[in-house]
Amino acid sequence: MDIRYSANQKDVKNYTTKDLRDEFLIQDLYKEDEVVTVYSHVDRMVTIGIMPVHLEVPIDKGIDVWANFGTLAFFERREAGFFNLGGTGTCTVDGTEYKMENKDCIYITKGVNKVTFKSDDALNPAKFYGVSAPAHCAYETKFISISDAAKKPLGSAETSNKRVINQFIHPDVLKTCQLSMGLTVLESGSVWNTMPVHTHERRMEIYTYFDIPENNVVFHFMGDPNETRHIVMHNFDAVISPSWSIHAGCGTSNYAFIWAMGGENQAFEDMDNVDTLKIK
Repeated sequence: MDIRYSANQKDVKNYTTKDLRDEFLIQDLYKEDEVVTVYSHVDRMVTIGIMPVHLEVPIDKGIDVWANFGTLAFFERREAGFFNLGGTGTCTVDGTEYKMENKDCIYITKGVNKVTFKSDDALNPAKFYGVSAPAHCAYETKFISISDAAKKPLGSAETSNKRVINQFIHPDVLKTCQLSMGLTVLESGSVWNTMPVHTHERRMEIYTYFDIPENNVVFHFMGDPNETRHIVMHNFDAVISPSWSIHAGCGTSNYAFIWAMGGENQAFEDMDNVDTLKIK
């Protein structure tokens, strides 16, 4: 498990490009029949990549759960959300199978015992992208298909940010302890996400970018609004965004991304908007 410690915004102003990437960028999440995990001390969120090819892969494969979480099982004091970003696959939770097509999601509550992942076709494997947050109460494990997600159209072609926000793990859809997740798809010709920008002092965020066409990238903007930085993102890269940082992106084409949030509350209006003309 890769461990990332919290970064202070004053120190980040002195980071090189390599420092920024080492601290916040997450790459190479999908390795054949392995579980790849990155533990961030920002709200103790864990980013997870699982690509089962020939095997049915348990959530804790290769993880020393006691050493990393101080528990006997992964979900003893945690909840998680998983999206399938690849071919058709199955997530099995305590014996119940959930077939997952591309862009489908499953919320897994605190207290479940056995979770595994498998692909239908080794030549087109599923890619399960997950984010896990600490949890102090249990609700209900729930599968949400992309067609059943709550859809919120935003933006316009004139501002190059026409997009649809698909709310999956969201207070308007289901109850969780603290985790919220959704999937945003930009329309052709639109390249900006989360612009105008904001910060939220009581929540952190993790983005993962995907469906980026070949030979294209996304410039992810972060940092203090008065002294911003950027990280160049490739397909399936993820990035950690502390509460003090803006989080926005501009692509060389349209793309999709998944946002995951954890922190003290789930009120989506609890944010500090930044005047675009005052960003530096």
